[in-house]
Amino acid sequence: MRQNISYLRASALLCVVVLLTACNSDDSVYDASGMFEAEEVIVSSEADGKIISFDIEEGALLEPDKVYGLVDTVQLTLKKKQIISGIDAALARKQDVTAQTASLVEQIRSNKSERKRVQNLLEANAANQKQLDDLNTAISILEKELSAAQTTITNANASIDAEVSSMRAQLEQIDNLLQKCYISSPIEGTVLVKYAHKGELTAMGKPLFKVADTKNMVLRAYVTASELTKIKLGQQVTIHISADNENLRSYQGTLSWISSVSEFTPKSIQTKEERSNLVYAVKISFVNDGFAKIGMYGDVKF
Repeated sequence: MRQNISYLRASALLCVVVLLTACNSDDSVYDASGMFEAEEVIVSSEADGKIISFDIEEGALLEPDKVYGLVDTVQLTLKKKQIISGIDAALARKQDVTAQTASLVEQIRSNKSERKRVQNLLEANAANQKQLDDLNTAISILEKELSAAQTTITNANASIDAEVSSMRAQLEQIDNLLQKCYISSPIEGTVLVKYAHKGELTAMGKPLFKVADTKNMVLRAYVTASELTKIKLGQQVTIHISADNENLRSYQGTLSWISSVSEFTPKSIQTKEERSNLVYAVKISFVNDGFAKIGMYGDVKF
């Protein structure tokens, strides 16, 4: 779940007004000022149960999709074993059509052989027609029994296959639920807040920790309407962080977003003239070396 950090923007806007005013009276003028932000994700539990392990600490750097914790899997594991046993039992009930009908096939073969012998005797006037008719009737009955047996066994096996297919689908569901018991981070980033601990009970949707991508950050700055005409998307800009009164740390960034809607400068009391002071939000993306922090203020030179 991605968290909106708009609660920082009001304070950023307030500082922008002061900084813009100060910059306009200084020789080293900055074109805009704002606050550093990062993509923040609240990772929630996807399973119910007791947290068996949770190797996450605030400030730790997490790798994406690496397992850092586990929610109790005992009940799911037992359910999986039960389903596997059910599949084995169902498959054991399947019958081999060839083996089950071998006796009928042999009787039909034997009667057909006898029929051929009787036909030869009948041609030599050494047998009567009734013997041949009895054999034909016996063969016909056996063939019908064979067909019925084959159909019965095939239908029974098909029913078992459908039962097994259903249980295998349940097994896939259990495997999916087991996978969700493992706790991981969807992004590479730094743990900002830890909401849960080992040994606690959790539930699906309950927040576990908040992680932020502090490597690829943005500076949300605000520019006046006059400055808006001087910038464009994709433009390379320089970001400055005031480390102290003497030293500056600079980053090269890219203008990645420009708001299409202007905002009033944040003042509790506004006159008609002050309401004409509009600013536009912009985002400047850059690669952080660890010195820029969420909530710090930065300046931009276009």
